[in-house]
Amino acid sequence: MAHFAELDANNIVLRVIVVNNAELDDDGVESEQKGIDFCQHLMGGVWVQTSYNSAFRKNFASVGDTYDIDRDAFISPQPSADWSFNDVTCRWELLDA
Repeated sequence: MAHFAELDANNIVLRVIVVNNAELDDDGVESEQKGIDFCQHLMGGVWVQTSYNSAFRKNFASVGDTYDIDRDAFISPQPSADWSFNDVTCRWELLDA
C-alpha cells in the first residue's frame, strides 16, 4: 500500500490516504505520478506521496504538517519555542537545558 498526502494552497497537509499498489503500477514499476493522478481523479486537490517508513521525504506526513518543496520533506509544526529544527532530519529537537 502507498500513502498520499493532500496539500492546501500553503502546502499544509489536510489528510493522508492509502492507495492500493495496483493503482501505482506502470508496467510493473511503481509510479508516484500514477498515484497522484488517481487521487486527483477521485478527489481533486494537490497530492504528494509520503512514506510510512520515511524511506523518502524525511518523515511520514501527518495532518497539519508542512510539505517543504525545497527540502522535499514533510515537517511537523514546531512544538514550542524551546525546540530547534534539525536541517538534516527535518525534525524538531528539544534544546539542551
